[in-house]
Amino acid sequence: MNSNVKIWGLGLGPGDPDLITLKALKILQEVDVIAYPSLDGGESLVKTIAEPHLPPNQEEIIISIPMLNDKYPAQSVYDLAVIEISTAVHDGKSVAILCEGDPFFYGSFMYLFARLSERYLVKVVPGVTSIAACSSALALPLAARNDVISIIPGPLDEKVIEERLQRTNIAAIIKVGRHLDKIKRILRKIGAMDSAHYIERATMANERIRLLKDINGDAAPYFSMIIVRLSGDVLEL
Repeated sequence: MNSNVKIWGLGLGPGDPDLITLKALKILQEVDVIAYPSLDGGESLVKTIAEPHLPPNQEEIIISIPMLNDKYPAQSVYDLAVIEISTAVHDGKSVAILCEGDPFFYGSFMYLFARLSERYLVKVVPGVTSIAACSSALALPLAARNDVISIIPGPLDEKVIEERLQRTNIAAIIKVGRHLDKIKRILRKIGAMDSAHYIERATMANERIRLLKDINGDAAPYFSMIIVRLSGDVLEL
């Protein structure tokens, strides 16, 4: 581990502890302090991923994220976390901020990075993304040759999602949650329901895979994704 770097952003992958990279594992076991998000101080997926690899007596900074629907949730929480992380660094300690998936892919780490990188050298270790994990779990090649992939957040407006689906070859729809019914309605409208694959909790022990058309209900877990191949070279493999 580079002794000049006091703050690390570690991507720990999508859920399976065996998918942590060797570099992330080495840093995880050498730092003095780990910092990680936890919903309202309760469960933390990223801490669960890291748990089998953690050394004893490592200090922890728990970033308690309130469950809000705000567009920019918990800004004061990140401000407080920065104070705690900065205090540890000023005390001569190294800190690893743990992130599910990849730190720069739709993660809360970016809020911390924006604040900390203005004052400190912050190094980021990439991790296996949820899209890569879901594609592999589904045994579904994502793209070939000149195919275009679009990542579409479920909370977007219905018309916006429809327009983006019509302009791409392959789409990964993320942040499905309570938007499941809306997404199914759009896919039926454009005739893509039969080619839509649903997966939740990819790489975890309770992973669940189905064709989207076989999924009942109007909501899905937070860690769920829909991959739909609409056109392109990958369909000709």
